[in-house]
Amino acid sequence: MRALILFCGLIFSAAASAAGIDQLKAFWANTQSAQGTFAQSVATQSGRKPQNSTGQFVFARPGKLRWAYEKPYALLLVADGEKLWSYDADLNQVTISKMDKALGASPAALLTGESLDKHFVLTEAGAADGLEIVDATPKASDGTFARVRIGLRDNLPRLMEVRDNFGQTTTLLFTEFQPNPRLAKDAFRFVPPKGADVVGE
Repeated sequence: MRALILFCGLIFSAAASAAGIDQLKAFWANTQSAQGTFAQSVATQSGRKPQNSTGQFVFARPGKLRWAYEKPYALLLVADGEKLWSYDADLNQVTISKMDKALGASPAALLTGESLDKHFVLTEAGAADGLEIVDATPKASDGTFARVRIGLRDNLPRLMEVRDNFGQTTTLLFTEFQPNPRLAKDAFRFVPPKGADVVGE
Protein backbone atom coordinates (compact mmCIF):
# COMPACT_ATOMS: atom_id res chain seq x y z
CA MET A 1 0.00 0.00 0.00
CA ARG A 2 1.52 3.23 -1.18
CA ALA A 3 0.75 5.62 1.56
CA LEU A 4 -1.63 6.27 4.40
CA ILE A 5 0.90 8.36 6.03
CA LEU A 6 0.95 11.90 5.36
CA PHE A 7 3.58 15.40 5.30
CA CYS A 8 6.50 18.89 4.70
CA GLY A 9 9.97 19.82 5.89
CA LEU A 10 10.60 23.40 6.81
CA ILE A 11 13.37 25.16 8.72
CA PHE A 12 11.97 25.47 12.24
CA SER A 13 12.96 28.14 14.71
CA ALA A 14 13.96 27.23 18.25
CA ALA A 15 11.69 29.75 19.95
CA ALA A 16 9.46 27.97 22.42
CA SER A 17 5.80 28.84 22.65
CA ALA A 18 2.66 27.35 24.13
CA ALA A 19 0.70 28.44 21.06
CA GLY A 20 1.22 25.23 19.11
CA ILE A 21 -0.34 22.80 21.57
CA ASP A 22 -3.04 25.35 22.41
CA GLN A 23 -3.97 25.56 18.73
CA LEU A 24 -3.95 21.77 18.36
CA LYS A 25 -6.27 21.42 21.36
CA ALA A 26 -8.54 24.15 19.98
CA PHE A 27 -8.65 22.30 16.65
CA TRP A 28 -9.69 19.12 18.44
CA ALA A 29 -12.32 20.89 20.53
CA ASN A 30 -13.90 22.86 17.67
CA THR A 31 -13.40 20.76 14.55
CA GLN A 32 -15.30 17.48 14.38
CA SER A 33 -14.99 17.07 10.63
CA ALA A 34 -13.17 18.63 7.69
CA GLN A 35 -12.57 18.39 3.97
CA GLY A 36 -10.00 19.82 1.61
CA THR A 37 -7.07 19.18 -0.69
CA PHE A 38 -3.45 18.23 -0.11
CA ALA A 39 -0.04 17.96 -1.73
CA GLN A 40 2.24 15.17 -0.50
CA SER A 41 5.96 14.54 -0.94
CA VAL A 42 7.86 11.41 0.11
CA ALA A 43 11.66 11.60 0.45
CA THR A 44 14.19 8.92 1.40
CA GLN A 45 17.68 9.08 2.87
CA SER A 46 19.14 7.79 -0.39
CA GLY A 47 18.67 11.21 -1.99
CA ARG A 48 16.42 9.95 -4.77
CA LYS A 49 13.98 12.42 -6.31
CA PRO A 50 10.98 12.82 -3.95
CA GLN A 51 7.70 11.17 -4.95
CA ASN A 52 4.97 13.81 -5.22
CA SER A 53 1.21 13.33 -5.23
CA THR A 54 -1.97 15.36 -4.79
CA GLY A 55 -5.53 14.59 -3.81
CA GLN A 56 -8.57 15.30 -1.65
CA PHE A 57 -9.59 14.30 1.87
CA VAL A 58 -12.64 14.17 4.13
CA PHE A 59 -12.66 13.11 7.78
CA ALA A 60 -14.99 13.01 10.75
CA ARG A 61 -14.19 12.00 14.31
CA PRO A 62 -13.98 9.45 15.61
CA GLY A 63 -12.28 7.25 13.06
CA LYS A 64 -13.91 8.20 9.75
CA LEU A 65 -11.72 9.08 6.80
CA ARG A 66 -11.79 9.33 3.01
CA TRP A 67 -8.35 10.00 1.55
CA ALA A 68 -8.13 10.04 -2.24
CA TYR A 69 -4.83 10.25 -4.10
CA GLU A 70 -5.54 11.51 -7.60
CA LYS A 71 -2.16 12.28 -9.22
CA PRO A 72 0.10 10.73 -10.38
CA TYR A 73 -1.84 7.52 -9.50
CA ALA A 74 -5.28 6.73 -8.10
CA LEU A 75 -5.40 5.30 -4.59
CA LEU A 76 -8.43 5.56 -2.29
CA LEU A 77 -8.48 5.00 1.48
CA VAL A 78 -11.86 4.85 3.23
CA ALA A 79 -12.42 4.26 6.95
CA ASP A 80 -15.90 4.02 8.48
CA GLY A 81 -14.90 3.79 12.15
CA GLU A 82 -14.64 -0.01 12.12
CA LYS A 83 -12.90 -1.03 8.90
CA LEU A 84 -10.37 0.53 6.54
CA TRP A 85 -10.56 -0.10 2.81
CA SER A 86 -7.59 0.61 0.53
CA TYR A 87 -8.43 0.56 -3.19
CA ASP A 88 -5.66 0.57 -5.78
CA ALA A 89 -7.36 1.46 -9.07
CA ASP A 90 -4.39 0.39 -11.23
CA LEU A 91 -4.37 -3.10 -9.71
CA ASN A 92 -8.17 -3.16 -9.20
CA GLN A 93 -7.43 -4.50 -5.72
CA VAL A 94 -9.11 -3.78 -2.38
CA THR A 95 -7.36 -4.43 0.94
CA ILE A 96 -9.52 -4.52 4.09
CA SER A 97 -8.20 -4.18 7.66
CA LYS A 98 -9.54 -3.39 11.11
CA MET A 99 -9.50 0.26 12.15
CA ASP A 100 -7.76 -0.29 15.49
CA LYS A 101 -4.85 -2.04 13.76
CA ALA A 102 -4.61 0.34 10.80
CA LEU A 103 -5.13 3.78 12.35
CA GLY A 104 -4.88 3.32 16.10
CA ALA A 105 -1.46 4.89 16.65
CA SER A 106 -0.82 6.16 13.12
CA PRO A 107 -0.34 9.84 12.22
CA ALA A 108 -3.90 9.82 10.84
CA ALA A 109 -5.10 9.32 14.42
CA LEU A 110 -3.99 12.89 15.18
CA LEU A 111 -6.81 14.03 12.89
CA THR A 112 -9.45 11.33 13.35
CA GLY A 113 -8.75 9.55 16.67
CA GLU A 114 -10.83 9.54 19.82
CA SER A 115 -8.23 11.10 22.11
CA LEU A 116 -5.61 13.72 21.29
CA ASP A 117 -2.84 12.37 23.53
CA LYS A 118 -3.83 8.71 23.88
CA HIS A 119 -1.06 7.46 21.61
CA PHE A 120 1.28 10.48 21.47
CA VAL A 121 3.42 12.74 23.67
CA LEU A 122 3.01 16.36 22.51
CA THR A 123 5.80 18.94 22.78
CA GLU A 124 6.25 22.49 21.51
CA ALA A 125 8.75 22.89 18.64
CA GLY A 126 8.76 26.66 18.10
CA ALA A 127 7.45 28.61 15.11
CA ALA A 128 8.35 29.04 11.44
CA ASP A 129 6.87 30.65 8.34
CA GLY A 130 3.76 31.78 10.19
CA LEU A 131 3.09 28.34 11.68
CA GLU A 132 3.20 27.15 15.29
CA ILE A 133 4.91 23.76 15.42
CA VAL A 134 4.03 20.74 17.59
CA ASP A 135 5.99 17.48 17.72
CA ALA A 136 3.98 14.32 18.39
CA THR A 137 6.07 11.32 19.48
CA PRO A 138 4.36 7.90 19.66
CA LYS A 139 4.17 6.43 23.14
CA ALA A 140 4.57 2.89 21.83
CA SER A 141 8.12 1.90 20.89
CA ASP A 142 7.09 -0.77 18.37
CA GLY A 143 5.56 1.53 15.75
CA THR A 144 6.79 2.22 12.23
CA PHE A 145 7.42 5.96 12.64
CA ALA A 146 9.55 8.07 14.95
CA ARG A 147 7.80 11.45 14.98
CA VAL A 148 5.02 13.54 13.51
CA ARG A 149 5.55 17.30 13.21
CA ILE A 150 2.44 19.46 12.85
CA GLY A 151 2.33 23.10 11.72
CA LEU A 152 -0.77 25.07 12.75
CA ARG A 153 -2.27 28.45 11.95
CA ASP A 154 -5.67 29.83 13.01
CA ASN A 155 -6.30 26.66 15.05
CA LEU A 156 -6.08 24.43 11.98
CA PRO A 157 -3.33 22.05 10.80
CA ARG A 158 -1.65 23.38 7.66
CA LEU A 159 1.32 21.04 7.49
CA MET A 160 2.30 17.57 8.73
CA GLU A 161 5.65 15.82 8.47
CA VAL A 162 6.15 12.16 9.34
CA ARG A 163 9.58 10.65 9.87
CA ASP A 164 9.46 6.88 9.97
CA ASN A 165 11.95 4.40 11.39
CA PHE A 166 13.27 3.51 7.94
CA GLY A 167 14.71 6.91 7.01
CA GLN A 168 11.71 8.07 5.01
CA THR A 169 10.07 11.47 5.45
CA THR A 170 6.52 12.05 4.24
CA THR A 171 5.43 15.68 3.99
CA LEU A 172 1.82 16.74 3.70
CA LEU A 173 0.75 20.29 2.90
CA PHE A 174 -2.95 21.08 3.27
CA THR A 175 -3.64 23.34 0.29
CA GLU A 176 -7.26 23.72 1.41
CA PHE A 177 -8.77 22.90 4.80
CA GLN A 178 -12.47 23.50 5.44
CA PRO A 179 -13.59 22.73 9.03
CA ASN A 180 -17.01 21.30 9.88
CA PRO A 181 -18.48 21.13 6.36
CA ARG A 182 -21.79 19.52 5.46
CA LEU A 183 -20.82 15.99 4.48
CA ALA A 184 -22.62 13.55 2.20
CA LYS A 185 -24.30 10.64 4.02
CA ASP A 186 -22.22 8.13 2.08
CA ALA A 187 -18.91 10.00 2.45
CA PHE A 188 -17.37 7.09 4.39
CA ARG A 189 -19.10 4.21 2.64
CA PHE A 190 -17.13 1.98 0.30
CA VAL A 191 -18.34 -0.81 -1.95
CA PRO A 192 -15.62 -2.76 -3.81
CA PRO A 193 -15.91 -2.29 -7.57
CA LYS A 194 -17.26 -5.22 -9.51
CA GLY A 195 -14.48 -7.62 -10.40
CA ALA A 196 -11.98 -6.18 -7.90
CA ASP A 197 -9.66 -8.55 -6.05
CA VAL A 198 -10.55 -8.26 -2.33
CA VAL A 199 -7.86 -9.12 0.24
CA GLY A 200 -8.17 -9.16 4.04
CA GLU A 201 -11.00 -9.35 6.53
